[in-house]
Amino acid sequence: MKTFLFAAAATLVITALSAPAFAGTPVTLRMDTTDADGRITLGDLFDGVSGPAANLVVAPRIGATAVLDAGQVQVSARRAGYDWTNANGVRRIIVREGVDNGGVSSTATAGAQLAGARLAGAARANVEVLAYARSLSAGEIVQPEDLIWVKMAGAPADAPRDADAVIGLAAKRPLREGAPVAMKDVAAAQVIKAGDLITITYEDGGISLSLQGKAIGGAAAGDVFAVQNTLSKKVIQAVAIGPGVAAVGPQAQTLQARSQPLRFAAR
Repeated sequence: MKTFLFAAAATLVITALSAPAFAGTPVTLRMDTTDADGRITLGDLFDGVSGPAANLVVAPRIGATAVLDAGQVQVSARRAGYDWTNANGVRRIIVREGVDNGGVSSTATAGAQLAGARLAGAARANVEVLAYARSLSAGEIVQPEDLIWVKMAGAPADAPRDADAVIGLAAKRPLREGAPVAMKDVAAAQVIKAGDLITITYEDGGISLSLQGKAIGGAAAGDVFAVQNTLSKKVIQAVAIGPGVAAVGPQAQTLQARSQPLRFAAR
């Protein structure tokens, strides 16, 4: 019995010694992650990092942009004593060539932002524009590695200010490598295509019904589209939920209301 108690006490001591003495200092991911010298540091990525940790290199940047795995960045921050919760579920972090963020005071940062605003408002003779790193076929989904920041004489009127606005969207037509990104060229990826056989559901107050239909047109998640009942041949309007599934009735109205604000915000 004494041997068991001694072993248990030793286990508790070892556990206490191996556990971290304190939680990491909370930090937030910068809205504009840029790097000037090809060495992406914790200071470039996060607000709240100070001291030697601000100069800790997370990854190199070879070209105009670098795409980092958010999970690996989170681990690097924790090892340095900082905690990034990633509450928004970011999967990739895009770092582009620009002014180093690490160790810059808030006054200097504000001055740099003001200078950048003046440059953008000048003759637009040399502005940074998001462009395609490779050619895309119609229907292809835009990935982080498909985008780069380049210098151009001007930008499209609907050019996105952030790469996140187009990542995950589908090309509406073939897009050429090096062409500037315009929101009119992309759209939400379709989950239902014309001719697909789908399941249509109706749910309200504990009542749940389903029937089979054939899509007359394509639709992205949250889109309203025409579908034909395979039995009655009647054409109805439904809201796409996912691949092969759509909804009608109160459920459809709720899904559509949820999707619209997000879609408008992305444009």
